[in-house]
Amino acid sequence: MRKKALATLAVAGVALMALSGCSARGGSTGGSTEAAAGFKSGSVIGVALPDKTSENWVLAGKLFEDGLKKAGYTADVQYAAATNTVADQQNQIGSMVTKGAKVIIIGAKDGGQLSSQVKTAHDGGATVIAYDRLILNTKDVDYYVAYDNEKVGELQGQALLDGMKAKFPDAKTYNIELFSGSSDDANAPVFFNGAMKVLKPKIDDGTVKVVSGQTDIKQTATAGWLAQNAQTRMDTLLAGNYTSAELNGVLSPNDTLARAIITSVKAAGKPIPVVTGQDSEAESVKSIMAGEQYSTINKDTRKLVEQSIQMVKDLAAGKKIETNSTDYNNGVKVVPTFLLPPQLVTKENAAESYANDPNLEPLTK
Repeated sequence: MRKKALATLAVAGVALMALSGCSARGGSTGGSTEAAAGFKSGSVIGVALPDKTSENWVLAGKLFEDGLKKAGYTADVQYAAATNTVADQQNQIGSMVTKGAKVIIIGAKDGGQLSSQVKTAHDGGATVIAYDRLILNTKDVDYYVAYDNEKVGELQGQALLDGMKAKFPDAKTYNIELFSGSSDDANAPVFFNGAMKVLKPKIDDGTVKVVSGQTDIKQTATAGWLAQNAQTRMDTLLAGNYTSAELNGVLSPNDTLARAIITSVKAAGKPIPVVTGQDSEAESVKSIMAGEQYSTINKDTRKLVEQSIQMVKDLAAGKKIETNSTDYNNGVKVVPTFLLPPQLVTKENAAESYANDPNLEPLTK
């Protein structure tokens, strides 16, 4: 089975460097792993989520609250505060252990700083499920449930190329800039490296030029996934590199940053380039339908939460847990993983993509 590394991108040749062992997309095994002993209805299920910087985290919290309650469990859903989020999340996980949580589902603020808390949870008899973001460097994480995040990056990179070809049909070369996510998020390099698998060959052959020269993930990172940080960096890039050159495209790793980038471009009086995104945020779907943001990635939060709750149900019943990937190594162990497939969305397929989503479908009319 082909392995892939959680990686950062080095500026010299934009080479891949391992972040913490192997990561992957795909690689279905059809296998399952032994579940812990069952537990009874009404048991506490902890859900520790990061701050509310994305509307999908807000939605996930509500879905977990409602879904776990409907399934007959006591839901303890907590968000880390906007300030000092890592310490808050560490304390919240400890509180869940004290309450006797049978399962703790963790959307990590920083997956590299939770090993002690995860060990405490595991030692206390809780099953630990990493949600959306892999928890690194610990043997005490039991399962990982996520969308295929390297595939997300590949879709974003290809969308950028396809979008520029469609918007600038006469161009032989394209000027672009690169953005990546927060450096404390283990998914950020996975998205970025997936995109660079597609973009790097075009950069190397001269078809695509990063005018600023900023191709290292340390240069492209957006601290905290905060919109203002992306907007400030875009302001600087435009002022320093595009007084006369035309900007054709921007790789944005999510919708919040995409909208900030577009805001910056508009403020500078420049034409809007092709801008990618992720998460299907409502404002970005509106932007796509208006012909501004080019694309997003549909990673239906409802399905991800449903899969997580199904794992809880199976654990409660003492059943084997279904997984479909054995490719995710967190630096200490291969974590049994269930991956869901992401979907690229543009204006052309938005209505079809969101046909069953009561919140987003009306925006595509």
